[in-house]
Amino acid sequence: MLQYVSHQDVKTYGLIPELVGRMPVIVHLDPLDLETLRRILTEPRNALIRQYTKLFEMEDIELELTPDAIEFIAQKALEFKLGARGLRSLCEAILTDAMFEMPSNKKKGQKLVVDQAYAAKKLERAKLAQLRAA
Repeated sequence: MLQYVSHQDVKTYGLIPELVGRMPVIVHLDPLDLETLRRILTEPRNALIRQYTKLFEMEDIELELTPDAIEFIAQKALEFKLGARGLRSLCEAILTDAMFEMPSNKKKGQKLVVDQAYAAKKLERAKLAQLRAA
């Protein structure tokens, strides 16, 4: 129903005409689904997973996120109603400890494999349930 809202409807609802005139376009956005969030994590040229992979490569660490971990991150973003911007917060909570601890070990050819269990453990410790939208 929101996709059919017009300027007149907004004015009738009570917004003053001066503000309505400053809105050149009124749009309705559909919520993102699980598949879209998963694609946002992996497909764009500057996708979050690629950014973190590059950051770890700079420290000679190979980062691999399993498909079930990517699915888990997307599911949590959907569950917490965080949308695409919340994906970065979730990835940050999962990978921050490793980003600081692994380079200090200075072992050549290190590899970090993030699976669903690892991601769940890190999110549980980060207490991100407070991010849950109302």
